[in-house]
Amino acid sequence: MQITIDLPTDLEQDLIRQAAQSNVTLKTLILETLRQRTQTNSGLISQWSDVVLSYGGNPDFPAIESYRNELLPPCESDLF
Repeated sequence: MQITIDLPTDLEQDLIRQAAQSNVTLKTLILETLRQRTQTNSGLISQWSDVVLSYGGNPDFPAIESYRNELLPPCESDLF
């Protein structure tokens, strides 16, 4: 398959520079980038923002483990 796209000049120059630094062809760099992008999305890997990942919680909020003893056991229904 062949796809033609028009790249903004700044993006084109950046890709050319990155390919040269990586010692690969421009085509190889673009294919590797596309493969990486599609594999990440197909694996349903979520990308949490840095704000979420760095959240340390609220020290004044009780830990969830402190409520475990108050939980009711799961209801077991009779199968027969």
